[in-house]
Amino acid sequence: MNFDLSEEHQLLEQSVREWAAREVSPKIHDLDRQHRFDPAILPQMADLGLLGVSVPAEYGGTGTDYISLGLASEELEYVDTSLRVILSVHVGLNSLTLLVWGSEFQKEHYLRPQAQGRKIATFGLTEPAAGSDARGIQTVAVKKGDRYLLSGEKMWISLADVADHFLVFAWSDLEKKKRRDPSGMTAFIVERAFKGFTSGTLGEKWGILAGNTGFFTMNEVEVPDENVVGRPGEGFKIAMFALDQGRYTVAAGATGLVRACRDASVKYAKERTAFGVEIGRHQLVKEMIAQMESDYQAARLLWLRAGWLKNQGRRSTRETSLAKWFATVASERAAGDAVQVHGANGFSDEYPVGRFYRNCKGAVIYEGTREIHKLMQADYLLGYREDRPTRCALPPFDASVAGRD
Repeated sequence: MNFDLSEEHQLLEQSVREWAAREVSPKIHDLDRQHRFDPAILPQMADLGLLGVSVPAEYGGTGTDYISLGLASEELEYVDTSLRVILSVHVGLNSLTLLVWGSEFQKEHYLRPQAQGRKIATFGLTEPAAGSDARGIQTVAVKKGDRYLLSGEKMWISLADVADHFLVFAWSDLEKKKRRDPSGMTAFIVERAFKGFTSGTLGEKWGILAGNTGFFTMNEVEVPDENVVGRPGEGFKIAMFALDQGRYTVAAGATGLVRACRDASVKYAKERTAFGVEIGRHQLVKEMIAQMESDYQAARLLWLRAGWLKNQGRRSTRETSLAKWFATVASERAAGDAVQVHGANGFSDEYPVGRFYRNCKGAVIYEGTREIHKLMQADYLLGYREDRPTRCALPPFDASVAGRD
């Protein structure tokens, strides 16, 4: 086993780290306090190639491997969760899904401009009354000639008021909807410009305040047949595939948040004194910092393992679930301890750990709550769950052709 990063990986890691520290870190406090998303971040991410990371050059991407996607996610969330969320929905949930399940028309018309950063994409599965229970969605798609009419509402959608393209899931077979048979779901590409589409921003959230989160509604939005992703009836399978890629970015991102908590705590523990010594000299402070380091190293190995499997073209649903569960719970623990290390100052907006604490909770909930992932891991062990082959699968990374266009 070789755990060393390649030179290409190290260059990517360094470039993302330097950009985020230079361009975002100085203003993230104000953006967070103002509940303001900065759209100027998107073209800068595009210039770095981040919006096309892990997409082959053939379709306008960088041609880098899947570990590169994880490294970028970790570095972005080290500065703020809102940055990683962009990568999760645009690349993980949407673009990689189009790469695998999309038609050539969809890859040229939608994936290419997304990978080049000329268009922004997101994912629409969650609804007001359907989160973990994906079969509970109420959005419907009624066939009418050579198109579908989509009606429904999606909620808690990252980049809802920013994205150009939406990967949307709806019931296309109303009889199967009554039976909650997932083979009655279909996936569609919806454009913001389609008539009957509207979106709005959610103002009630208390975390990831520098990110855009909202909802969108569809009132008989006409979607042409050519925008059906995969085949009619494959929507549920496609949604689960997309979540595998999204969870991977969440796991890597949460690992970055653990590291951010660790570094902030180490810095503060060497600056603050109590009882005549640096607080880092106190045993219980050491214990919290040591736990952060242990969690960081374990979480990183888990997402790297999942990324390696992706590079080999092997199914990683089980490994990605474990990585997402462990890393997000570890980030919640690390953020809580980081606030504790900072004491009263942890309750102050002067230090970043309060923002880390508010940001970490979202990832414990979305893309499968910690409880869902616990059940998944238990079911694998008990033999109640088995990952069967799907018609389409993530292609292995081929370094010999990845960078060609």
